[in-house]
Amino acid sequence: MKTELTVNRRYTRTLTVSGLLGALSIVLGMTPLGFIPVPTAAGHATIMHVPAILGAILEGPMVGTLTGLIFGLYSLLRAGSALFADPLIAIGPRILIGIVTYGVYRLTRSEALAAACGTLTNTAGVMSLAVLRGYMPAAAAWMVVFTHGIPEMIIAVAITVTISRALRKSRR
Repeated sequence: MKTELTVNRRYTRTLTVSGLLGALSIVLGMTPLGFIPVPTAAGHATIMHVPAILGAILEGPMVGTLTGLIFGLYSLLRAGSALFADPLIAIGPRILIGIVTYGVYRLTRSEALAAACGTLTNTAGVMSLAVLRGYMPAAAAWMVVFTHGIPEMIIAVAITVTISRALRKSRR
């Protein structure tokens, strides 16, 4: 009986966190909150991948993957360019955010390293597929990785470490 109660509590918490992070992903995409101004050619760094990173660190790979899927579906449905109208590019790398983040966190127990690798998964995945599928030349993709991906990584690490540590402390 005690084991069943523990499983039900865990399932309920996982489902609740998934729903909250999925909703957060949608809010970030529908408002300017998901796009932080930075001095790059793109003009902003997205933090839409941060809920997937947080989900993976706090609840595991399934929550991170599902939250990344919501991010990817949102990107596909709100595509502003042919690049993100391609389902492979809009969804594929976003699903992998949770898996990679969880794996890195599980191996290192470092929220910062996990967040950096999750962000890199998103940026490198999208840019690699953009080149492979002919949407942009490799030189342009590398420029995006360095000028846009690095600010996103720094912002994602700062947000992830702050939030994940605060949430872990509040659970005690």
